Amino acid sequence: MSNGTLTRKLGFWSALALAVGTTIGSGIFVSTGDVARAAGLPSMSILAWIIGGVIAIPQVMVLAELSTAYPENGSGYVYLNKAGWRPLAFLYGWATFWALDPPSISIMALAIVTYLASFFPFFSGIAGKLLGIAIILFITSIHYRSVKEGGRFQVIITLLKIIPFLIVIALGLMYMNYDHFSYTPAAGTHSGSLIGGVSATTWAYTGMASICFMAGEIRNPGKVLPKALISSVLIVLGLYTLLSVCITGLMPFDKLMGSSAAVSDAVSYIPGFSGIASSFVAVTAIIVILGALSSCIMFQPRLEYAMAKDGLFFQRFAKVHPKYETPSFSILAQVTYACILVFFSNLTALLGYFTLIQLVINILDFAAIYKCRKREDYKPIYRMPFWRITTVLAILGAAWLAWGTFTWAPLEGMIAALIVIVTGLPVYYYWEKKYGRLRNQDSSPPMMAQPAKKEL
Repeated sequence: MSNGTLTRKLGFWSALALAVGTTIGSGIFVSTGDVARAAGLPSMSILAWIIGGVIAIPQVMVLAELSTAYPENGSGYVYLNKAGWRPLAFLYGWATFWALDPPSISIMALAIVTYLASFFPFFSGIAGKLLGIAIILFITSIHYRSVKEGGRFQVIITLLKIIPFLIVIALGLMYMNYDHFSYTPAAGTHSGSLIGGVSATTWAYTGMASICFMAGEIRNPGKVLPKALISSVLIVLGLYTLLSVCITGLMPFDKLMGSSAAVSDAVSYIPGFSGIASSFVAVTAIIVILGALSSCIMFQPRLEYAMAKDGLFFQRFAKVHPKYETPSFSILAQVTYACILVFFSNLTALLGYFTLIQLVINILDFAAIYKCRKREDYKPIYRMPFWRITTVLAILGAAWLAWGTFTWAPLEGMIAALIVIVTGLPVYYYWEKKYGRLRNQDSSPPMMAQPAKKEL
């Protein structure tokens, strides 16, 4: 029976699968063409993927140190709170719940339905939306009943999603045309830039931090978290780089730059695959997005659980199922909201607009280590090398992504940030006033017991 808290049941492989499974999503199917177009040259395109992965390394190193200092559920919320930026920590969770996490679940479920509809046209319109909800509920049933079984499912689905990419890499190395690497742009045309190519890879490397949201449920977090975080970056970096090399070698670079479905187009150049390329990629996409959907349903409710435990969210979100030992209400509330959003349109735009404030707070997450290192309770098991330089590099990488998002939709991003602040701060001060006194009482040292008076 549960004692009302989440217990540590996840090992290294579950943590690694969660990090890799969250990172490798639907973006890889289109981002290869975007990176090639932005870079302008085959060598620059491949180098951009390498640099994009290298940029993520200092970020996960900062998170590895913070997560081993405070191995609790909640990730950035915990670190901002420990740094003394409690209102920002709340706004991070507030925006994440209402405008980021459930919409992302809905978008991924509908993306799976879109690919399934290529095989079964019946799943369009309302039938497709109902199927999307069914997919969400199926994955939820796994993670609701057991975090351990959910971790095993994540390991399996992550392995399955990597296999198709390994097939493309193996066949690509066999059938690539090395002349494609000598492409040069026509005279007078824009040749692109390395910076542009790297910028186009940044979203593809986002997701490793997902395991920090479940740090309170990982066994031996001081050893497992750094190992899983750094390993996930190296695995994704290697996979993306090899995919970039093979796709560049399979199809002419000028066609790659104009492709909006680079993986599918590249597969069609493999002998014997031209007739099944679209079907092969559709099946691959279904597995890949299903894995990302599973990881999101698994880790996202832990943020609201941590906030509720701290008195900064609806208290029922802190409920732990007495039998399954999962944050049952937080999981159900999040997927219920996601199922409702399935019937709405323009969710992708919503996700993009509210992403800006999350990215800015992510920068503060990395900066929080300067404040946390001054705390007496800061005793991380893992300490990153050259921590000041590493932290600066992590901040610069996150700032680059935030700037790119801002330039994409500056007005919408600022309006979204204003909405988060205007709606969130009154709620924050209400909950802080309501539960702050009780929290302070709980954290205060017990009074010394008075000696009993002797009876005369």
